[in-house]
Amino acid sequence: MSERAPRQRRRLTATVTDLEVGRQRAFLVGVQLSGHNGMEAERSLDELALLTATAGSEPLDRELVRRSHPNPATFIGKGKLTELAALGKAQDIDVVVFDNELTPAQQRNLQQAFGCDVVDREALILDIFAQHAHSREGSIQVELALLRYHLPRLRGRGTQLSQQGAGIGTRGPGETKLETDQRRIRHRISALERQLVELTKSRQTQRKARKIAAIPQVGLVGYTNAGKSTLLNLLTGADVLTEDRLFSTVDPTVRRAILPDGRFVLLSDTVGFVRRLPHQLVQAFHSTLQEVREADLLVHLVDATDPDPDGQIAAVREVLAEIEAEHVPELLVFNKVDAADAIAINRLVNIHPEAVPISALKGTGIEALLERIGAMLNSDRVPVRLEIPYSRGDLLAELHRIAEVIVEKHDEAGTVMEARVPRSALVGLAPYLST
Repeated sequence: MSERAPRQRRRLTATVTDLEVGRQRAFLVGVQLSGHNGMEAERSLDELALLTATAGSEPLDRELVRRSHPNPATFIGKGKLTELAALGKAQDIDVVVFDNELTPAQQRNLQQAFGCDVVDREALILDIFAQHAHSREGSIQVELALLRYHLPRLRGRGTQLSQQGAGIGTRGPGETKLETDQRRIRHRISALERQLVELTKSRQTQRKARKIAAIPQVGLVGYTNAGKSTLLNLLTGADVLTEDRLFSTVDPTVRRAILPDGRFVLLSDTVGFVRRLPHQLVQAFHSTLQEVREADLLVHLVDATDPDPDGQIAAVREVLAEIEAEHVPELLVFNKVDAADAIAINRLVNIHPEAVPISALKGTGIEALLERIGAMLNSDRVPVRLEIPYSRGDLLAELHRIAEVIVEKHDEAGTVMEARVPRSALVGLAPYLST
């Protein structure tokens, strides 16, 4: 039986100005299950409203439903579904967006009851990524995730997709329309996976070249809209698109920055994370997220103005664990301190004394951030003894730039050097290591 809870609904005021003509009118539905925090469920619905607006729809209304467990057929139960369907039709809703993951069967049943499109959080995020991916690699990754999501949802889109006719002229070559659609999607998935393998090889070659060059790699990670692209532009002079919108950056960017001691580092701006980032996306973006796994340091940017920064931190670290990057050293950075409440900033700094407060927009705290990055990269240096032939004068000059040289002397064969070098440089220096 359905659990009938008092309606927890409030009318949404438009948070996006100059709404485009013809935008879909969206009704948001969240389900708080037993054992889950009500405040967290409300915050998740707030975020769903921002995601919906980013996708191009107007979040008109919302409802938080409380249940002990999901209903297998409709997720929210028959009684609550009847109530919300009537409410949606009265408001001429175009799309219903669930903050929970729906099974294909639940989605079909809900669409029939609401009489309009019903999507879940995963489909919404995939749609936003599809809008923002512009590079060839990004577009392939997003299409791959979309196809994997839609493949199990083909069934039930109408009897014409899953049934063959029994009369004369209706018999085909023995393959139903549904089977044809599924086969075409699987072939397309295979083709995209092959293309992605080739692009991954190219990216691996680039990473290998950077390892040989021994330039430390710093990955910018954080919740979506935390300000990573703004920080990248400030530190490197790049012109990456920055918008006050969720997932404005989908395509990864790598740029060079200079530390106060004169060393170069490579900064990589990755896709923003979010609570319950769809597993399909994590799988599809495996090759680009490799940049994060192989970084020497992660600068974890957190929006200090967010009402739940600790929730953002936990969500990002959950994704880092999923992509097996939790072992990479992390520097926590609280951004947007120029716009944050002073009491909130003091609280964050007290809880996370190792963190660096900055404003990427105003440039506040950037010098301290670069000093901390340099210090953390230095802590990852290892002592080595090298014998470098005179023919590799270029390598000698590079070592003077990236390493801490302790002893340097010359003999007949070349230069003997004792130095502390970044751990990332060991692969390229292997032929010259001496005991």
